[in-house]
Amino acid sequence: MDTDDDSESNYSWISWFCEERGNDFFCEISREYIIDNFNIYGLDSLVANYTEALSMVLGPAPSNPEDYDCGSLGEIYRSAVDLYGLTHARFITTPKGLAIMKEKFEDECFESCPRLLCEEQQTLPIGLSNELNKYQLMVYCPKCEDIYHCKEGPVLTLTTDIDGAFFGTAFPHMLLQAYPSLVPSQGSVSYIPRIYGLSLIHICRCRRYAVCRSRWSPYH
Repeated sequence: MDTDDDSESNYSWISWFCEERGNDFFCEISREYIIDNFNIYGLDSLVANYTEALSMVLGPAPSNPEDYDCGSLGEIYRSAVDLYGLTHARFITTPKGLAIMKEKFEDECFESCPRLLCEEQQTLPIGLSNELNKYQLMVYCPKCEDIYHCKEGPVLTLTTDIDGAFFGTAFPHMLLQAYPSLVPSQGSVSYIPRIYGLSLIHICRCRRYAVCRSRWSPYH
């Protein structure tokens, strides 16, 4: 009985949060990283209820997560998510964080590219801004080098969209720089329009050029 109580008390908020449905893209940040003030410098000015939020993040898992649904505890929880997310964006660009995310990429924890010609290439999470509440989380395909909305719209526990700032704008590129073997050996294949087997690619390019030229004409 004591053993069960000890294991329950050792179950951290961080582990609980990362295991929640919809939080698959996140990795667990070590407690040592978060308590180092250098790593979270400046976040106190970006996150409301900072002191309470930090205490929640570093504390045990909630005994009743439904308590987060409303009231002051709900506000602190949302602040804790923001704090963890912004810290997460910093952590995954460190050598240790990149190594963890590399494993998640190789284990296919992220989505495959929705583009047909990319042949289900694994994507990487990316944000379009490092600021909170600007854009929701997107995915970047290292094959076609384009970004897409998440297929199933990953959501947080309280059905709040995952903020792109929780992963940042640089993560995919830093991961591919650190681990060149993850870069697809073959580049993206472009679709070629055809009629009766004849390629129309040059005709389509000329058509697009003519449309763009007419739009920018000073006589229009």
